[in-house]
Amino acid sequence: MKQIPYGRQDIDEDDIVAVENILRSEFLTQGSTVSNFEKLVAEYTGAKYSVAVNSATSALHIGCLALDLGPGDWLWTSPNTFVSSANCAIHCGARVDFVDIDDKTYNMCPIKLEQKLKESESKGCLPKIVLPVHFGGHSCDMERIHQLSKRYGFKILEDASHAIGGKYQNHHIGNCKYSDITVFSFHPVKIITTGEGGMALSNNKELSAKMKLLRSHGITRDEVLMTHKTDGPWYYQQISIGFNYRMTDIQAALGISQMKRIDGFIKKRQEIASAYDRELRDFPLILPKKNRDNFPSWHLYVVRINSDETNANHKTVFEFLRRHNILVNLHYIPVHTQPFYAKQGFHIGDYPSAESYYNEAISLPIFPLLLKSDQDRVVSILKEALYQ
Repeated sequence: MKQIPYGRQDIDEDDIVAVENILRSEFLTQGSTVSNFEKLVAEYTGAKYSVAVNSATSALHIGCLALDLGPGDWLWTSPNTFVSSANCAIHCGARVDFVDIDDKTYNMCPIKLEQKLKESESKGCLPKIVLPVHFGGHSCDMERIHQLSKRYGFKILEDASHAIGGKYQNHHIGNCKYSDITVFSFHPVKIITTGEGGMALSNNKELSAKMKLLRSHGITRDEVLMTHKTDGPWYYQQISIGFNYRMTDIQAALGISQMKRIDGFIKKRQEIASAYDRELRDFPLILPKKNRDNFPSWHLYVVRINSDETNANHKTVFEFLRRHNILVNLHYIPVHTQPFYAKQGFHIGDYPSAESYYNEAISLPIFPLLLKSDQDRVVSILKEALYQ
């Protein structure tokens, strides 16, 4: 029986031709295609500056460094995310803490954030960076988080890995109206893909320049940044320590081609989510909630087993779907429960909303190439699993 993944890329002939053209060109990397991709995404989102890199993880790392996160500093993020949202702080020598999620949106709860900030202010250990995660493509309450940043003095780094193409308050996510930096992911299961890849956006020229330096070994050919006049056209200087986080022209060409279809991708995901809403509304499930400020990109469609209405076991339902080649997934295992973070002093019970969510959540298939007949099969098998 045909396997139905929870997500996958949509590659068409134009994408293939775009990549092939680069393979036949002079530059496979460090040509002009990356900067063209950066400009395209910046124009789409409304941000002033963009820095393409080889993964969203790399973008988070250089974003933290550009915001001067280091030893003795704290970064707060959501426990309901992939580990890189927290690991980026560890890579900077900083410490990590978490803010529990809202029970309806599964994003960082602004009420719990404010409470934690008040408590931390009295202890003198406020965060340098708060990193909200736009889970599943649904924006966090960025206006409220931004208001809190003004009061408590932290920087905001948005992890919008799920969210390119989505909107908040009728503006594209990534415009950085309420943040210092926003990060996108272009992994194959995301909204658009470059194979692997990511991007950091900002409205701050200095932050953008720092991130561009960090992505390429800390090396510059810009004489304005050098300590003395250039020795000649071959000359460069390493003026800081950096990394090889560059995106290739091959990846960027795919990204440019994919951006031509991004609105169609979002429309299809919206249609699939709406169909799930209709078909699953009478099932013993908790369906995703849509905030009125949000136009989600629907990277994920997550349902929760409603234990008040069914005796169905979460693990049994999950395994039943997998046995029937519905390759559902679970996003995410709360980061604070991972062994590495347990060693940092975190415990089960620290973030009860994230833990309760984890014990009930299943990510259903949602991607542009999902056929209606395949979605019907998902619904049918899920019904069987819930009522067996």
